[in-house]
Amino acid sequence: MSAEPTPRREVVTGEPRRVRPLPRYRTQSEIDEQTALGAAYVRSLMRGQLRAGLGVFLVLAVVVGTLPLVFEALRGDAVVWGVLGFAAYPPLTLAAWWYVRRAERNERDFARLVEGRPAQ
Repeated sequence: MSAEPTPRREVVTGEPRRVRPLPRYRTQSEIDEQTALGAAYVRSLMRGQLRAGLGVFLVLAVVVGTLPLVFEALRGDAVVWGVLGFAAYPPLTLAAWWYVRRAERNERDFARLVEGRPAQ
């Protein structure tokens, strides 16, 4: 066996050294300078908002388009007024609620992209 002692482990307890972050490609400057990449970012936001709006429009078109069939099947003035006065509002409210949530999520994702934060 050798006579050399094993080296001791030393624990350094001090302030961690600051590592300078790597310069990031700024998405916001791309949008501000109106480059092709910035335009692509804005187009993707607009496309997402348009997709949400068209989705709500199609759902409402189907609901409103089927109302004449419902009225023909029910054949009662009181029922027709009940459907128009009460039953039409919950789907409209749900569609508006979904659209607002989707539009806000699109905007949050876009802001996260511009600020350079990771997606959650």
